[in-house]
Amino acid sequence: MPFDAVAYINEPRWAHSSLGLERMQALMELLGSPQGATPAVHVAGTNGKGSTCMFLASMLQVAGYRTGLFTSPAIMEFTERIQVDGRPIDAASLAQATLPVRQAAEAVARERGEHPTEFELMAAVAFEHFKRVGCDIAVIEVGLGGRLDATNVVAPALSVITRIGLDHTALLGDTLAQVASEKAGIIKAGVPVVGWPQGPEAQAVIEARCAELGCPLAVADLAALRVGAVEADGQGGLVRPFAYRGRPYATALLGSYQPANAAVALEAAEALGRQGWAIPPAARQQGIAAARWPGRFEVLPTPPGGPTFVVDGGHNAQGAAALADSLADVLAGGDAADLSGAVAFVVGAMEDKDYAAMLAAIAPMAKSLVAYAPDSPRALAPEALAAAARAALPPSVPVEAAPSPAKAVALACDGAGEGDLVVAFGSLYGVADVKRAWQARVSAGG
Repeated sequence: MPFDAVAYINEPRWAHSSLGLERMQALMELLGSPQGATPAVHVAGTNGKGSTCMFLASMLQVAGYRTGLFTSPAIMEFTERIQVDGRPIDAASLAQATLPVRQAAEAVARERGEHPTEFELMAAVAFEHFKRVGCDIAVIEVGLGGRLDATNVVAPALSVITRIGLDHTALLGDTLAQVASEKAGIIKAGVPVVGWPQGPEAQAVIEARCAELGCPLAVADLAALRVGAVEADGQGGLVRPFAYRGRPYATALLGSYQPANAAVALEAAEALGRQGWAIPPAARQQGIAAARWPGRFEVLPTPPGGPTFVVDGGHNAQGAAALADSLADVLAGGDAADLSGAVAFVVGAMEDKDYAAMLAAIAPMAKSLVAYAPDSPRALAPEALAAAARAALPPSVPVEAAPSPAKAVALACDGAGEGDLVVAFGSLYGVADVKRAWQARVSAGG
């Protein structure tokens, strides 16, 4: 029987979170340090880091570099977490990269008495694959935090820190300064840093860390960002035009927050240019235009007469607020009042998130809400989420708990037609099931 790499990596025994670098360092040493074979851009942050990674990887690819990309979690397919030049790793390559990782992981388990975690295995496979295929550069997204994250074994050419907010507070701290300190743990001596313009508390931590380690810091200038209204792209799709530092761009990622994420990626491209990585202006424009990132304010194809269906991975209070801004901006011309009581929400959340604040962010827009549990051991039970929604939303808003994502989509969409709006959000772990449920409904003519 051929080796099933996905089944091995997804083995329930490894499916836990355990911060710390000792296992990962031991694993890398046994593998011959593949993480050092490919120059890396290391990206941490609370929100926007995945999109920023995708924008930057797309620009590098258009510029002619063989570009690796490691992100998490997967949205539709497990293999999309490891990509080269925009293509997910194929089954044969995944097996070839995983076999030596399994052997090394078993040795780590024998020597240390604990097996590497699922995320550590996946990161190791990514590093091994990027080395095997000869990537020129890799864009690596931090899984959780930064300082103790498994990806923090890289020796980066550039460190990037996107927008910081309160998330995973039990692990990272319950103040912005504490969270920023964990994120700033990816900063290495002398390595340039690019950042989002944080609030004073977080920015002070990052600036102090850069000064301590002698790292030049470039911060995206959001005052130099001009964002246009979403418009047709002439090919049946939608784009959002924007300008940054006087140069025009357009992105198919429609969220109101995406031009700012792109600005951080553009600053990263500029910082890489100062190190000799040639990313011409045309490659930056084409890369921004070509970037695709499912589950981030994604407007799904809708049959004639059907409702507008949006799926978004907003999974914390900051993300839910950004979703509300995007809904008002994209669908109501910037006027949130136009969406008051107009949206049927489908919501799944993790139990360790501030789901009360997430619900409060969208409460004024809610016409109805259906709660479900995403496919994760950390998922909040639908009944508990529904109870929180009843406390957060006006009493007139009907709230239900659904036994599955498919049932949640059905309940939200029943009776919805042209001009109605259905929005699914709350967790990236629920995006795939929600999209499949909607696609099945469309295919069935519902």
